[in-house]
Amino acid sequence: MKRTHLSLFIALSAIALVVVPVEADTLSKKQGKKVRNYFSTTLQGAAAEYNGCGKMSISEISDVRSRVWECWREAVNALDEEKLIAPHATSEPRDTGFWTLPATLEENAVMPYYFIKKGDKPSEGYPLFLYMHGSGNKEREWETGYKLCSSFEDSPSVHFVPQIPNGYGELYRWAIQSKQWAWEKLLRLAFVNGNIDANRIYFFGISEGGYGSQRLASFYADYLAGAGPMAGGEPLKNAPMENLANIAFSLRTGERDYGFARNYMTYNAGMTMDSLRKSHNGYYNFFIELLPGMGHGIDYSPTTPWLRKFKRNPHPRYFYWEDYDMYGRHRTGFYNLRVNETSRENDSQRTCYEVNIADNVITLSVNNVEYTTIEEIYGIPMMFSKKYTPATKGNVTLFLNEELFDLSRPVKVVVNGKEVFNAIVKPDLKAMLESCAEFYDPERLFPASVDVVIE
Repeated sequence: MKRTHLSLFIALSAIALVVVPVEADTLSKKQGKKVRNYFSTTLQGAAAEYNGCGKMSISEISDVRSRVWECWREAVNALDEEKLIAPHATSEPRDTGFWTLPATLEENAVMPYYFIKKGDKPSEGYPLFLYMHGSGNKEREWETGYKLCSSFEDSPSVHFVPQIPNGYGELYRWAIQSKQWAWEKLLRLAFVNGNIDANRIYFFGISEGGYGSQRLASFYADYLAGAGPMAGGEPLKNAPMENLANIAFSLRTGERDYGFARNYMTYNAGMTMDSLRKSHNGYYNFFIELLPGMGHGIDYSPTTPWLRKFKRNPHPRYFYWEDYDMYGRHRTGFYNLRVNETSRENDSQRTCYEVNIADNVITLSVNNVEYTTIEEIYGIPMMFSKKYTPATKGNVTLFLNEELFDLSRPVKVVVNGKEVFNAIVKPDLKAMLESCAEFYDPERLFPASVDVVIE
């Protein structure tokens, strides 16, 4: 499987770049230029190879991380693209931003958006909410979204409120590849914005936006503090609940919302999350309810105030990732794991990675899973059985940091019950740059890594 940059789907070329060792003058002016050039290359969609490692001491990690992030920020700001407009208060005249989505993913797709701010900026930055509207007339739904987001009692906050570019067919979906491109751009620009709290980002939506936000919550859980679909409900194959460990998840649907079996799917989600929470020592935090007597229209106001109480843990000691394709595309990484070569035997399979970290030991279980539909409602596959098979091939990188490991001691890696690595891992610039380009997340600039072959 070819690795691609998370926000650009096709690698255009491979470019070799030699990174000189990091000495006392860490990231000198000359070396900083090389790092920025590397980042500029990855932002253009090209892959970058490293022929050097750039060793650093443990005491240098924090300083190098700050300088690497500044190089990344400068490269992002220099990129020729439509940027994120400044947020406006609800008392001010509305400003509208526009993003043109790639024609290779969706033709004639321009996404207008509002960027609303409420209250004064906290010292750590604003919480950011991405709102996805329902599937009625897109101009009317967008206007409703503006009014709702302005009224929710979640101040201080900012709300990114987009309008779907094309209001028909499958293009009226918030999780297709063209929209994935937009959300990854939003995350990337939010992280370098300077006014956004990287650990308080939330996706939520209503009806069609509920379906989209539920799918996206599972797909992008490692970036989120929480997610809140409303009046929605997805078959759980489309949004594996296991991926939601470590984030807050709200799903509120009317008890009588029979359309597309939304009420039944919400019930399934609640039962599944309850089971996961009981079996995983509190890692699954949720607020799922069927509202008595309600149909498709419900009270939307409780969701964002509940979500904003939760902060992301970007360095969990446990996570589960079912690597599934969403509209034909896979992520290439999740939390501190990157897939270099897939373990799937065929496209009907998915690979599940379960990670536990304790006392400098990474225990990694890798299994392929196949779904079999056992119940349908209205022709929609609803309930499934799963067959798990231990993976016998593949290659992954496990990124390490001082939050999770004592880097002065040996790190042990156990894969499917077999010890595959046990040694001290030296910090180096290569790992930090690769993880920055992979995740573009200020919380995930990892100073060390271990490559693991799965056999």
